Amino acid sequence: MERLIDPAAFRDVLGRFASGITMVATLGPDGAPAGLACQSFASLSLDPPLILLCVGKHSTSWPRIAAAGRFAVSVLAEEHRETCAALAASGTDKFARLAWRPGPHGTVHLDGALATVDCELDAVHEAGDHLLVTGRVLDLTAREDGAPLLYFRGGYATGAFAS
Repeated sequence: MERLIDPAAFRDVLGRFASGITMVATLGPDGAPAGLACQSFASLSLDPPLILLCVGKHSTSWPRIAAAGRFAVSVLAEEHRETCAALAASGTDKFARLAWRPGPHGTVHLDGALATVDCELDAVHEAGDHLLVTGRVLDLTAREDGAPLLYFRGGYATGAFAS
């Protein structure tokens, strides 16, 4: 007999695992940026270099990103709380107040990101109410200072880490 898991309990328990927050973004054929906030992001493979991210099936931004075939993942720093809120909004110009620049592969790089990983779309798999997306890494950059913006127990957290 399958045990039913209460969605609120599931969210509460798994919310105890801190995760970084990223921006996944690209430039559309019209030159306008398309992007979303994503906390489900991880490295997947060294050979070949692949990353993994999960996107809600009902995202209105993901189809524009997928159609471009390339995207950048920018790791948000603790000073990017307002950026995250802008990216999570629906039906607005998410990039109107964001400081960003075009990336070398037709993607969007967030100014001040802790790291940026440019990818080519590798595969998309359905997984419950999300899409599991893999990206083949084309390029990457990182800044030497800063602390990450984290998501923990349903809210923002920061993590100051010594190097």
